[in-house]
Amino acid sequence: MPRFEIDVDPCDHITADAIGKPGQRVFYLQAYQEQRTITIIIEKAQLQSLAIGIEQFLAQISQQAPDLEEASGDYVEQVMRINPPVDPLFRAGEIGLGYDKDRDRAVIFTKELLTEEIEPDSAAQVRFWTTRTQLRQLARWGQDVASRGRPLCPQCGQPMEPEGHFCPKKNGHLHE
Repeated sequence: MPRFEIDVDPCDHITADAIGKPGQRVFYLQAYQEQRTITIIIEKAQLQSLAIGIEQFLAQISQQAPDLEEASGDYVEQVMRINPPVDPLFRAGEIGLGYDKDRDRAVIFTKELLTEEIEPDSAAQVRFWTTRTQLRQLARWGQDVASRGRPLCPQCGQPMEPEGHFCPKKNGHLHE
């Protein structure tokens, strides 16, 4: 049985953001419901995958229900910024998407990252219930947030540090 399960249904607002300098940023998924704020730590790769997955997911929904109004991805940056308190419940190990067509609501499932102290059956879970527009705004904003990190080396694709980059493509190995 999970340590706890939370349904944020419905989300008044959902966003993702990063705090810290590029290369040392911590990424968060955060939702608000009335006076409650729920925050989860996620990885940059999870945010990037979630953003791509959301766009594919919304395309599938549109294909299956062409009469639905298109979800807008327009957002205001100030509105999408993460807000205090940034007090995460857990670090996400799994993130998934679902859709309730009767309610026309999407859901983002998050499950706590398993550690030695956490049994698989006891991992905490949070479900964020959103509109399709909130979901698309999250995807577009999430892509922007993830792309604001360190520039990637055109040779090897690895992030470049401000103090310089030792490219393994030019020497064949990484120096640590």
